[in-house]
Amino acid sequence: MVIFDCNGVLVDGEPIAAAVAAEEFSRAGFAMTPQVVAQFFTGRRAIDMLAAVEAATGRKLPAHFARDLAAATLRRIREELRPTPHAAHALTWLRGPKCVASSATHDRIRISLETAGLARFFETNVFSASEVPRGKPAPDLFLRAARSMGVDPRDCIVVEDSAVGVAAAVAAGMTAIGFVGGSHVHAQSPLQLTAAGARTVIADMRALKSTVVALRGW
Repeated sequence: MVIFDCNGVLVDGEPIAAAVAAEEFSRAGFAMTPQVVAQFFTGRRAIDMLAAVEAATGRKLPAHFARDLAAATLRRIREELRPTPHAAHALTWLRGPKCVASSATHDRIRISLETAGLARFFETNVFSASEVPRGKPAPDLFLRAARSMGVDPRDCIVVEDSAVGVAAAVAAGMTAIGFVGGSHVHAQSPLQLTAAGARTVIADMRALKSTVVALRGW
């Protein structure tokens, strides 16, 4: 089975998420830039990001911050989100079971996939880290996806764009492919994914099928 992260892998939404989060934090009196959000929170659940900000600043966020952040993010996703180049091509030609396992909420995953025109490839095989006690880099989400799909974790390949996501896949006993084809990647991204445990790194979704075939053969 191939397990896909959503944001940054199937859809090119990391810059949108970072920009919205920075705007909402700043509006609430917590000075933040998209670059800082991306550096520290890419791949993580929103609830974990908010807890980390509160711990680092020693201040409480407004009571409705999480709700306002989620609403603002969904608005921007509907307006601006695009699929990752060649994602539909890769999903069309990739054989065998596949699913999405993302740190985002179910609403955000669903709207992201629908906006990008990719929902048809997964139907109900979508899993959110809101369903498990611990978010990435803990393995909980990927283990839940494998269990729900009836697949041994050792037979799962995970496609991830973040170091915490790759670490979660490795902790779950799965094989990780690092993806660096999103607009948010930087020069150090391949090295960071490899250091986290990615077996290989690709920058183009058109290379995914042959990469998966090679890893399965290995």
